[in-house]
Amino acid sequence: MSGLNGAEFYSAYDEEIGEEKETIIQEAINRYLVDNIPVQYILGYSYFFGYPFDVDENVLIPRPETEELVSYVLAEYDHYFSGEEVTVVDIGTGSGAIAITLAKEEPLMKVYATDISQPALVVAKKNAQKLGAEVEFIAGDLLQPLIVRELKFDILVSNPPYIPKKEEVQSIVKDNEPHIALFGGETGLYFYEQILANAHKILKPKNIIAFEHSYSQKKEMLTIAAKYFPQGKARVIQDMFGKDRIMIIVNDDKDD
Repeated sequence: MSGLNGAEFYSAYDEEIGEEKETIIQEAINRYLVDNIPVQYILGYSYFFGYPFDVDENVLIPRPETEELVSYVLAEYDHYFSGEEVTVVDIGTGSGAIAITLAKEEPLMKVYATDISQPALVVAKKNAQKLGAEVEFIAGDLLQPLIVRELKFDILVSNPPYIPKKEEVQSIVKDNEPHIALFGGETGLYFYEQILANAHKILKPKNIIAFEHSYSQKKEMLTIAAKYFPQGKARVIQDMFGKDRIMIIVNDDKDD
């Protein structure tokens, strides 16, 4: 709200702000405290993996746990595909944070991203242009537009909606962020079932699947993975808070 970056802010710490900026800051404070609007929506952006992503009410605010998902995808790429050109798809891209970050961090990844929400894709495309990332965005429901195009991928990554329908959610989240990006059916597992049931139609024989999921559903996620990819090597990884959060499924003969 001050219009200053971190260094400028601290160097001007003892200076008085102008009346116009004071009004803007006060209005922002009121929107947060009184109207219960998330800070990221007030600012209009949120940092993810060090990149500033535009966000608004049409997209989920990127979380730190999702940065960890991206880190693991990059690490798995280095282990199984190091130095190779690969095709990657991000299912349910939202703001484009995952897809754009992967494209920026690993130039050998040709990245695609899908979303059923046209307003979300508008935000994602704007972020890609602003950050100089080459990502092909495709409108459609989960894997369907990819199946129709007969596209094949080495890596599938997704952070789908995974909150169970009846689970209590903080009001600042429930009242502001798009429900289409939050709730994953009665159990929160609907989208994982849908994606994994059809993933074989778009994946190459050697592939990596990576998900973010609810910390309380490790057992259920491993069960779904075994159902659709019984020969795959599936594991669940804890996030920085020690919660089961990330699933990786590798379909390859290479030993770990």
